Amino acid sequence: MHEIVDVAVVGAGPAGAAAALRVLQLRPDASVALLDAADFPRDKTCGDGIAAHVLELLDALGVPGVRSLGPAVPGMVLRSPGGRVVARTCARPNHVIPRAVFDAHLVAAAVDRGAKLHRHRVRGMQVLADRVVLDDTFAARTVIGADGANSTVRRLLGAPRTPPTATAVAIRGYAPSTVDPDALVIEFARGRYPAYAWSFPIAGGGSNVGFGVFDKRGGGSRQEMLAAMAALLPGHDPEPETVRAHHLPLSIGPRHHPDGRVLLVGDAAALVNPLTGEGIFDAVASGVLAGRAALLGAAAGSEHRRAMHHTFGTHHRDGAVLARLIPHPRFLDAAIIAAARNQRVFDAAVDLGLGRGTAPAHALGRVLASYAQLSLGRV
Repeated sequence: MHEIVDVAVVGAGPAGAAAALRVLQLRPDASVALLDAADFPRDKTCGDGIAAHVLELLDALGVPGVRSLGPAVPGMVLRSPGGRVVARTCARPNHVIPRAVFDAHLVAAAVDRGAKLHRHRVRGMQVLADRVVLDDTFAARTVIGADGANSTVRRLLGAPRTPPTATAVAIRGYAPSTVDPDALVIEFARGRYPAYAWSFPIAGGGSNVGFGVFDKRGGGSRQEMLAAMAALLPGHDPEPETVRAHHLPLSIGPRHHPDGRVLLVGDAAALVNPLTGEGIFDAVASGVLAGRAALLGAAAGSEHRRAMHHTFGTHHRDGAVLARLIPHPRFLDAAIIAAARNQRVFDAAVDLGLGRGTAPAHALGRVLASYAQLSLGRV
């Protein structure tokens, strides 16, 4: 049995690295074990979009050099199935950084600060009165489960499974061309389940392209998803060897933040945005909150639950309501018309989709006005 460390973080992606960084920011002398089944750098199936909101969290954590890892992308283009378009400049530029590069940078920052990185796949967990034991190999006063959508820690805690209706499926690849080198492009699909294709420009002139469906029941086969992507992004097919599929547990699924010495963050806590599929902001933010709570030992779970509700409660509520409206084409048309007409509506939509924004009354009012005009055939 190894010595008992203060915090063991299972999973060294953005959520886990952020948790380790926050622990060591608050207590530089804390002992932190960072456990991951993979060596870094490693690829991760993702759109590679790093929102400005994420970069600001990393600034607060004192992580240097993140913006230099990938191109700044000032614009965003959204197109509805009805052909409505908004193309605007975001309040702060987002970046596109391959996850192999981004994740490795955060892990290196955590190690530089004092975390000990171990290549280890956790299979078992025993929660005792004063510590948590992982595989009879590691012991910690607090454990943070940051091991992704297929989280072993979540399963061992007895958390409910995420239902298909709260699980998105997506396919991603890299194309040698790009739709717009200065914008994150999202093309919404027409169909029974909400879905969209994306094209995000990467360094060197290519793009990260993909297609996601916000309900596992509508995912279809790999070939069907590639065909849907090709229909929305003609001429921008990904290189076959780069194509990967994954699933995303959405934040509209069951909540599970139990009391005690084991915390869940990021995808392991089912925190993916149900409107956009964005998960990195929620991963880093929940990791930061867990890093603070983890220092409380047996009281960590209750404090983490309180902090998560305080930080994300209204955001999750508004996102869940809007996620039920997005499948209705006229509502999506109205939202995009309103965002095209008004910068504040656009900014609110970006904050809601990429950060922890809410649905302000002024924005909803403009969307409803556009909806009424559509119903009367006036736009």
